[in-house]
Amino acid sequence: MESQDGTIALTGQIGLIWKQTKAPLLVSFLKVVVVVCLAMSVMLFVERVYMGIVIVFLRLLGRKPKKMYKWEAIKDDVELGNSSYPMVLIQIPMYNEKEVYQLSIGAACGLSWPADRIIIQVLDDSTDRAIKSMVEQECKRWASKGINIKYEIRDNRNGYKAGALKEGMKHSYVNQCDYVAIFDADFQPEPDFLYRTIPFLINNPEIALVQARWKFVNSDECLMTRMQEMSLDYHFIVEQEVGSSTYAFFGFNGTAGVWRISALNEAGGWKDRTTVEDMDLAVRASLKGWKFVYVGNLKVKNELPSTFKAYRYQQHRWSCGPANLFKKMAIEIIRNRKVSLWKKFYVIYSFFFVRKIVAHIVTFVFYCVVLPTTVFVPEVQVPKWGAVYIPSIITLLNAVGTPRSLHLVMFWILFENVMSLHRTKATFIGLLEAGRVNEWVVTEKLGDALKAKSGAKAPKRTHIRMGERLHLLELGVGAYLFFCGCYDMGFGKNRYFIFLFLQSMAFFIAGFGYVGTFVPTS
Repeated sequence: MESQDGTIALTGQIGLIWKQTKAPLLVSFLKVVVVVCLAMSVMLFVERVYMGIVIVFLRLLGRKPKKMYKWEAIKDDVELGNSSYPMVLIQIPMYNEKEVYQLSIGAACGLSWPADRIIIQVLDDSTDRAIKSMVEQECKRWASKGINIKYEIRDNRNGYKAGALKEGMKHSYVNQCDYVAIFDADFQPEPDFLYRTIPFLINNPEIALVQARWKFVNSDECLMTRMQEMSLDYHFIVEQEVGSSTYAFFGFNGTAGVWRISALNEAGGWKDRTTVEDMDLAVRASLKGWKFVYVGNLKVKNELPSTFKAYRYQQHRWSCGPANLFKKMAIEIIRNRKVSLWKKFYVIYSFFFVRKIVAHIVTFVFYCVVLPTTVFVPEVQVPKWGAVYIPSIITLLNAVGTPRSLHLVMFWILFENVMSLHRTKATFIGLLEAGRVNEWVVTEKLGDALKAKSGAKAPKRTHIRMGERLHLLELGVGAYLFFCGCYDMGFGKNRYFIFLFLQSMAFFIAGFGYVGTFVPTS
């Protein structure tokens, strides 16, 4: 009896302490966080609506790159011959790309352009000797067919992709080139790619970059690749289009684009200070007054990461890098005198702050932390417009980029919330320049490897280590959301439990590794 009385007394003391601290500390703090999150939600909402309005006007007015800029097809000159064509350098950086190296090299060698006016440069940073040998033999095979292809290697991987591209530009034969087209190892441009991009650069001396759109060859491979397609289609169809049409600025996607070499050099060339060397170059070139053109109807085939591990690494790099670059360049952008005040505002506020920082943080902090926590604190109310209406409109605006996947919107919301955990963590790492700020893990490309492995006879049992599939962060967040859902269903008044249960299940599925494809290692 005495022990029971002691337990009851202890429980009463804990309850009293909770009541005394909740009002002055937790409630006040949570109210402030809710206000901040609502403000960030409004920022994101206004940004999405603005871009939606711009896209509608662009479609109605029929404003296409060929109408906005001078574009004339390159014509053969009998007297000048092939010298009427500018010299073009094609750069293909790669690192242990066993499954896809033949695709990119073959596509580059198949580009329609006079053979004596093009140089294909394969920049191989592979550490696997067998793969290195295969890439070199592939280059020799094309060279034997009369293709002007150079196989370049270096002694180290300093600067990763940026370092490889920078070294590639130092070769003497590059001096005769006017433009450089860059394709990652899984990209396959169509033969007419140069004929559709180079005229923009020839006829408009103020243009530094022509960017093409990505076309995903494996978007139907699994549900995760469909989710990626929805996010990236919005990026290309809306964000890139708006930036190109209104401010002649957008972030270079690192591949499937053509640069004017003189503009690239004037901007300071490739730098490896962040993991987004492509965005870094684009911002610096823009501050020099150069313009960019996005050609949305020109698509280049490529591959989406289909394993959860590869996608997590990619999203870390894509979230950490921009935040880190923003920290490094914000003052430089403000002090710049070559671009207009409006363009500086667009780059700092819209391009960087809202899209690269606010979008990641508010998604996770508000919908996966703050909103669930309010079920324990009824004194803190989140208005319906902030909890339901704004996120619903933002979701619909994001989904219009991929009409064929509208029925998957609910899955996309849950998946994006899961990924916002890693994006938020990476954003803070970039802003604070913490441990993994310069971590570069090359996104794994599977090519036809998965089909080959799944199609082969497989009597052997594949041994999967549980540690390879378990992700503790996702499991921890999933457990917290599930607990919040149970409490809300039993004691709360917010009726968030349906969302909380669904979102917790999404985190659990990701936490146990049942997202994307799983490639057997044996």
